[in-house]
Amino acid sequence: MLSVICAAVTGRMPQLSAGVMNGAAGAVELVVAMMGMMCAWTGLMKIADAGGITLMLSKLFDPLMRRLFPSCKKGGPAAKAICMNVTANLLGLGNAATPLGIAAMKEMAKLNPSQTADNSMVMFVVINSASIQLIPTFMGTLRAKYGSPAPFDILPAVWLTSVCALAAGIAAAKLLEGRKSG
Repeated sequence: MLSVICAAVTGRMPQLSAGVMNGAAGAVELVVAMMGMMCAWTGLMKIADAGGITLMLSKLFDPLMRRLFPSCKKGGPAAKAICMNVTANLLGLGNAATPLGIAAMKEMAKLNPSQTADNSMVMFVVINSASIQLIPTFMGTLRAKYGSPAPFDILPAVWLTSVCALAAGIAAAKLLEGRKSG
């Protein structure tokens, strides 16, 4: 509203209208580009699950997952959902990882009879929020869309910040584990 008022007062309504239309067109183009990438990677995740790759990754990550999520049964639905979410995040598919994260949280809620989050649920939120991205697909797609000659030249910075954020988050969650709120 402030933009409309300022444009009306300064006599720049045509520029405002053109900016709004260009912004809307750009938003639609971006959504279509992102939708294609999301569909492709979500489909690949479904194929990976059906082909047993997530089971293999679950076994590979099992020693670490058992330490981070002791309430989840080995090979259970919660562990599988957590593994799929972590895999999607490793591939930089934050948006595709969201439904997997919701499924993981639902499975962990089934294991937790109380109405509050347990330590495993809190740890999952921390890991999901500060995940390591080996391939920042979303950011690479955005950078390529907007003309970056090397969209993935950000990899070292992404890896460093992801590792630091994840380490700090896990450390904080472990330090605060078991404390009662109140």
